[in-house]
Amino acid sequence: MPPTRTPKSWGFPRWGEYDAAGFDAATVRICDRHGCEEKGDCPAPKSPNSKDRWYFCQKHAGEYNRGYNYFEGLTKEQAQDRANDENAAAKHARSRAYEWAGSGDGSRGQGELDALELFELDVDAKFEEIKLAYRKWAKLHHPDRKPGDEEAAKLFQAGQAAYEVLKRAEEMREWKGE
Repeated sequence: MPPTRTPKSWGFPRWGEYDAAGFDAATVRICDRHGCEEKGDCPAPKSPNSKDRWYFCQKHAGEYNRGYNYFEGLTKEQAQDRANDENAAAKHARSRAYEWAGSGDGSRGQGELDALELFELDVDAKFEEIKLAYRKWAKLHHPDRKPGDEEAAKLFQAGQAAYEVLKRAEEMREWKGE
């Protein structure tokens, strides 16, 4: 068995030599706000749809974001189209992400809010109220009341989908024990 060699840095305190390669100076980016000497680790876009970024400290990033307008330079219609495009895919899935709190406190997603608006209900409506409102709404807009009317059929399907969104959200809340 070969003899074991004790390293120079054994025991406490470490009396051995420091490894110079492990102690190089780290590059730190400074905040892009004029006169600020803090670490700039919060990227912010210089303009909409631009890859160029400012790098701010926490304080100045908050100031920048408070006044930043994502829809700057767009007409009202273009801004609405862009918002609709971005919300369309995640609209119903978003409501599940904020279910950690009770109703009426920001826990409902946009899909749930749209469904409640369809039934003309408050944001903090209980599920029993939702059931009653849906039944009344379904009786009024059922396609059998207006046979052959395509618009009535589409509206009724939209109401069914809205109720399903609210029902699933309530089931998830019950499952989580809220």
